[in-house]
Amino acid sequence: MKKFILGSALAVMMSTAAHAETIGVTMAQFDDNFLTVLRNGMSDYAKTMDGVQLQIEDAQNDVAKQQSQIQNFIASGVDAIIVTAVDTDATAAMSKAAADAGIPLVYVNREPVNVDQLPEKQAFVASEETVAGTLETQEVCRLLNGKGKAVVMMGELSNQGARMRTKAVHDVLATDACKGIEIVEEQTANWQRTQGQDLVTNWLAAGVEFDAVIANNDEMAIGAVQALKAAGRSMDSVVIAGVDATQDALAAMAAGDLDVTVFQDAAGQGKGALDAAIKLAKGEKVEAKVYIPFQLVTPANIADYQQKN
Repeated sequence: MKKFILGSALAVMMSTAAHAETIGVTMAQFDDNFLTVLRNGMSDYAKTMDGVQLQIEDAQNDVAKQQSQIQNFIASGVDAIIVTAVDTDATAAMSKAAADAGIPLVYVNREPVNVDQLPEKQAFVASEETVAGTLETQEVCRLLNGKGKAVVMMGELSNQGARMRTKAVHDVLATDACKGIEIVEEQTANWQRTQGQDLVTNWLAAGVEFDAVIANNDEMAIGAVQALKAAGRSMDSVVIAGVDATQDALAAMAAGDLDVTVFQDAAGQGKGALDAAIKLAKGEKVEAKVYIPFQLVTPANIADYQQKN
């Protein structure tokens, strides 16, 4: 009887172990508000699953470091890999390394340059970046009645999302309803609040006149707010727009400083990436591209989003 009980217990333990999954996760950088929400959402979701363990690494915005982390994941025999790419132009090599090792790989949030040629057992989970730039700029156009001067703050130029959001800005401003808005400056602030503040401070010091700031993300938009306030500019005299609907951004909107943002479901992307990674690890099929919708956020509907990101 004791042997039977012991044997049964061992069988259960072996069964549980057989179904355990270890997922290696390499994040572009931990020091990013949006990616922190994504990472926390993924971690919290994993805690609700039996036998799922995450090994999360910070690439510290270093492509070589991220590539090394992926190689280490492969060497340690993880069941799947999730990547938020430092440089979206460097993803082809990452895909090849994982494919050669037979390990599933899921890109999340930042679109890989090889998104249309992903190998088997690889996928991309995010939101369509052009939609974010389109929604943001259309609302800026509406608030300016289709006329005025705008400055554009871009994310890292090595990032596909920054390029796509910026292209959407140009496309919207080329339409008949918005072609009265002129872009007078356009530079990168690398997604960072402090760099956004410095950039707008420099524009103001150079005498650049503008009616709107169109930023690729909320952090740069908040930096613009800080620069304008430091210069004594009334926030009623300029439209400020960002993307992500982070808690800091929503607080700025509630204070009357930020006029436009676009909700990007960070936690939802993290959950979607983990779901895809686990399915691929089990040999199940997933869509090569999984898109989670963006949603426009303004002072009129801010209450709907204040508890989301």
